[in-house]
Amino acid sequence: MSTESLPVAVIGAGPIGLAAAAHLVTRGETPIVFEAGPTAGASVLKWGHVRIFSPWRHNVDTASESLLAARGWVRPPDDVFPTGQELVERYLAPLASLPALRPHIRVRSRVLAVSRGGFDRTKTASRDSAPFVLRVETDGVESDVFARAVVDASGTYETSNPLGGNGLPAIGEARVASSVFYGIPDVLGRDRGRYVGRRVLVVGSGHSAFNVLLDLAALTEEAPETRVTWAVRRPSIDGLFGGGAKDQLEERGRLGTRMRALAERGALAIAPSFPITRLERTADGIVAHSGDRTLAPVDEIVATTGFRPDVALLRELRLELDPIVESPARLAPLIDPNVHSCGTVPPHGAQELRQPETDFYIVGMKSYGRAPTFLMLTGYEQVRSVVCALTGDLEGARDVRLVLPETGVCSLDAARTADACCGAPPEPVASGCGEGCATPVPLTIGPRNASGPCC
Repeated sequence: MSTESLPVAVIGAGPIGLAAAAHLVTRGETPIVFEAGPTAGASVLKWGHVRIFSPWRHNVDTASESLLAARGWVRPPDDVFPTGQELVERYLAPLASLPALRPHIRVRSRVLAVSRGGFDRTKTASRDSAPFVLRVETDGVESDVFARAVVDASGTYETSNPLGGNGLPAIGEARVASSVFYGIPDVLGRDRGRYVGRRVLVVGSGHSAFNVLLDLAALTEEAPETRVTWAVRRPSIDGLFGGGAKDQLEERGRLGTRMRALAERGALAIAPSFPITRLERTADGIVAHSGDRTLAPVDEIVATTGFRPDVALLRELRLELDPIVESPARLAPLIDPNVHSCGTVPPHGAQELRQPETDFYIVGMKSYGRAPTFLMLTGYEQVRSVVCALTGDLEGARDVRLVLPETGVCSLDAARTADACCGAPPEPVASGCGEGCATPVPLTIGPRNASGPCC
């Protein structure tokens, strides 16, 4: 089968997937976009109550803006920080409804698998000339769709990391699943009834955890009987709060500063060095265990433990994924949190994202695998470069220009050595919960790492 007349398949109609479609349309190509949800930006709407810590100027793709502007759309003020819902309502929904894109978007269409037409993974001869075949389920009906190239922008929000501290689900996690929320619940809105007046355990130490904990703290002011415990896998919470005023993204710095103040005033119980090994439902509530240590029973658990890519649908393709972070192998050294997490990711595009499977690319948050700190700005430049490569503009593909706002601090573990990217490790902070301690207490938080600028 000739591939010349086939479309380029894009998996996911979130910000990065729609940007890929916009760049393809701008270059005269025909995209076909598959979105598992009922609308463009469906995954974003699941955390729509959360304010994004990057402003509008970082959240709008150039090709997408050009298509929208031609129809009279005006970008919101550059320095305003939208919520996820505002991002969808004011940008993604108008973009997806454009005549140039709307006919090419299929909602309620989940891609179950990707392969090569007539080829399984083991067959090599003439493989690159065969079209891709995508097994797609639309409203419960499966079909095969052929494409000349595939851009996987399906994200990671649907595949949360488990609660277990070793990357596996904690023993008993499945049995308490009805009391676990994976992601960022709308504590002060849609999900308020689930948490008000309850004992809540939040697990995780990133920005998602901060958003949940700050909302729960606000809920405790309205309903003082609400109790909040924060379980952190690291030995100390010092260094987790970011660069504050040094952060080049004001809202990201403010989020960390607010969280630091919350911890310092003892508004929640903190259990550092508590990787969960087992969860047990008892008559008094759910008890979390970490080896021989336990926490007091709780009613609800919020898992803000990060995300991981779903690569099961790609198992018939030939991929080079990093064994540590599960990102494209050439990108991994630039984002591996074991090396740095300062947000200073060098420019990268099609060259770093290419796979042994010709004309297949993983982009957007999924391209980061398990690594944190992804920004939409990164994904927009990724797809611009990838579309250039797919349309024969090799110079445009190589000319990658990406300058990301720095966090102002490196959030590596205290075990970091002095020759790591950010210099010497931070001063240790005394734990507020000793060996075998069953009741976490507020911590005294030490000074931030003052080792100087990162990377």
